[in-house]
Amino acid sequence: MLQVKNLNIYHKKDLRPLVSDLSFTLNDGDRAAVIGEEGNGKSTLLKLLYDPVLVEDYAEYTGEILKNHAVCGYLPQELPQEDREKDIYTFLSQEPAFLETDYRELSSMAGRLGLSMDLLYSGARMGQLSGGEKIKVQLIRILTMHPDLFLLDEPSNDIDMETLEWLEAFINSCPFPALYISHDETLLERTANTILHMEQLKRKTESQCTVFRTGYREYVELRRKNLDRQTRLAREEKAAYDKQQEKFRKIHDKVEYQQAIISRQNPSGARLLKKKMHAVKSMERRFEKQAENMTQRPDTEEAIFFRFAPDEGIPAGKWVIDYELLLLTAGERELAHNIRLQVKGSEKLCIIGKNGTGKTTLLRLIAGELLQRRDIRAAYMPQNYEELLDLDSTPAEYLARAREDAQPGACLSKEEFTRIRTYLGSMKYTVQEMDHAIRDLSGGQKAKLLLLKMSMERRNVLILDEPTRNFSPLSGPVIRELLRDFPGAVISVSHDRKYVREVCDRVLELQRDGLTAVPEF
Repeated sequence: MLQVKNLNIYHKKDLRPLVSDLSFTLNDGDRAAVIGEEGNGKSTLLKLLYDPVLVEDYAEYTGEILKNHAVCGYLPQELPQEDREKDIYTFLSQEPAFLETDYRELSSMAGRLGLSMDLLYSGARMGQLSGGEKIKVQLIRILTMHPDLFLLDEPSNDIDMETLEWLEAFINSCPFPALYISHDETLLERTANTILHMEQLKRKTESQCTVFRTGYREYVELRRKNLDRQTRLAREEKAAYDKQQEKFRKIHDKVEYQQAIISRQNPSGARLLKKKMHAVKSMERRFEKQAENMTQRPDTEEAIFFRFAPDEGIPAGKWVIDYELLLLTAGERELAHNIRLQVKGSEKLCIIGKNGTGKTTLLRLIAGELLQRRDIRAAYMPQNYEELLDLDSTPAEYLARAREDAQPGACLSKEEFTRIRTYLGSMKYTVQEMDHAIRDLSGGQKAKLLLLKMSMERRNVLILDEPTRNFSPLSGPVIRELLRDFPGAVISVSHDRKYVREVCDRVLELQRDGLTAVPEF
């Protein structure tokens, strides 16, 4: 069991509240999904619940966290750098339960996750694994602990679709409480029976946490209906109030005019008008109190507002790429051979495949070729954003530098800097976040920065490695619509089932013998 009482979490740097007065209890069989926009403190909450030491450098909290001596299985969103340098066996052996686990049980775990036992005992470093392989190895270490409380931060990130289905079955069959963050809407719809929604309101100056004992799809629909109802009531009450105010202003102006005329000629009448004005002022105070009790328009985190330029398209008959590769390798590993990839016009293409087949390696090679071209304007979003971002810069500085690089010799004006900050505001950055170091931002905020840079540079070919992996399920529909409507070409790798269905015109699966068309997905 996990019990949280009156929990408050504050960001030390700007004293921003991440969690306010949160209380909930999780019992056996509860599958609670934590949702919310990027940078709202979801990962911080899970770290704190697992071990407060993990957040003590940047956050402080009050309240009670009761785990009743539960053995916690915690999966972090990012593997710490020191663990990336370790070989796989050393990493696993740090958990004593791994060394005590029977070989046959380990083999069964690895088989269910699609890993070979040879990999578990290999000398390969954790940092050399694909994103999905890292997740799977960490899950094996957690499973050997036989935990009775699961805290999983983005367990669906980077794992292939076959393993996603295994993860869904695992969460649904888990007899113990599970609290997890996921941006995979399909997984949320199929697994969650409790929703913990973390919101930052009033330009991220107030925190609101809502706990609903319902499924994700039901929660989204219920929330939409409640917001629509509150919006309608607020609009109706505001219209009625405005009419009332118009009548009041006419009465007030009439009495005020009469006072000005009569006070000099009729002292008796002036006294009566003074009493009448006193009554009018009392009426005004009643209206002010009435306004305070009116239904307010819902204060919610709005989805990002952002579009690519509509004129940045690719002619329908233009070949974006005609790519051939006899052998795809990663180090000494042979991954695939006889690869042929053709993309024409504004096609939206997605490459899928099992973890470790070389999708990211292939996409990086494709990006290397397209970025050199002068007849197109290509941009690349890697799985690891740190490959492109200057982590010590602020978002505003990064975009200003990108604009200067695009216009050699040009000096950005004050108006241009203002425009950049306006762009960041459209992506839901607060004024404070615009001046934070990029390293302090969430994965979703970093992804927004890269997309915004692509838009500002008017790119017409996007090469995207897991483009939706760090966006919240509330931002996900907006990002999918954005990419579906993009007038140029998109070449991507993704395990996001909604992204593949809603955005992509064509799907190819990377296998040992090359790329194979997937007719229906």
